[in-house]
Amino acid sequence: MDRDDILIKKAIIHILDSSMGMPVLSDKELACGPDLYDFFKIHLEKVTGSDDIKTCHFREDAKIPMMLEGFVPENFVQVSQAMAEELYRIMNTNIEIPAADLAVLLFRYKEKDYIGLLKMNYKSSYTHYTVSDLGENTNDIIMQKALLPSQSQRLSEAAVIDLETMEILLLEKKYDVNGTKVNYMSELFLQCHAPLSQKARLNLVAKAVEQVNNKYFDKEDVDRKMEVKKIIHNELEDKGALNVEVIKEKVFKDNEDMKKDFEEKIEKYHLEDVEIKPQNKQTVRKFERQHLKTDTGIEITIPMDQYGNNENVEFFTNPDGTISVMIKNIGKLTSN
Repeated sequence: MDRDDILIKKAIIHILDSSMGMPVLSDKELACGPDLYDFFKIHLEKVTGSDDIKTCHFREDAKIPMMLEGFVPENFVQVSQAMAEELYRIMNTNIEIPAADLAVLLFRYKEKDYIGLLKMNYKSSYTHYTVSDLGENTNDIIMQKALLPSQSQRLSEAAVIDLETMEILLLEKKYDVNGTKVNYMSELFLQCHAPLSQKARLNLVAKAVEQVNNKYFDKEDVDRKMEVKKIIHNELEDKGALNVEVIKEKVFKDNEDMKKDFEEKIEKYHLEDVEIKPQNKQTVRKFERQHLKTDTGIEITIPMDQYGNNENVEFFTNPDGTISVMIKNIGKLTSN
């Protein structure tokens, strides 16, 4: 979502601090000014533009859709309180889930209305503190343990609910629940089916490719590793997406055994017919460069669009088995 197209209609904040023993629910909406509106819009843009986002659908027995049934703006405060209470109930029985303020937003984006749930986990930092006594001021530094994330930070837990289709865009993180790491936002709070995110899918495919390569090739085969990374990079660069079937055919070519091993790995995650479309540049950055380190301690970083271009960089295998790297046509060298 583009922040410039987001229109926030209503906003409210509820304090969900497990150490208090009860939630502190607001009975009134926030009186938002331009700065606070921008704060929420920036976070909504970051959440919905993340490749960690999952597109989910409520289970039939989920509680949140019941709370939103027949929703009208006049009931915004009461509905937000009910959702906050449900989330706090889960947090209060699982101490590993971090305390937070829950911002509930009613907003419009491209002719559709949404409910936004921004769980703003507290962070600790120092701030100044002034004590006045008999006309004298004493400035001190104290630890503030309930600071909210700034607009430059990315939230790790949030949900955006389409009020028309009830589709959910979910950003979540696993926490310990009864001794097991659980995606509590999807499994316990929203009670929705949460498929893998684009980032998770990309990482699983890359890991499967690496595992198959390591089985059939020497783990130290730099040429093979760079060739594979080049294929993935080119697909993402040229098409903005990664078709799993295409990657299988290009990476493993005529080796049917490697193809079969790769298929078995990705079928576990139902990714065999998937096209992965990352939105965030950061997600695909690791495929843009190959970092090499020699046994003599020299480190080289090669952009993948330069790999295979012998006019600029070339690898030689010497008669004694050592490897030489020649970097050519350097117009200028800089030092960091």
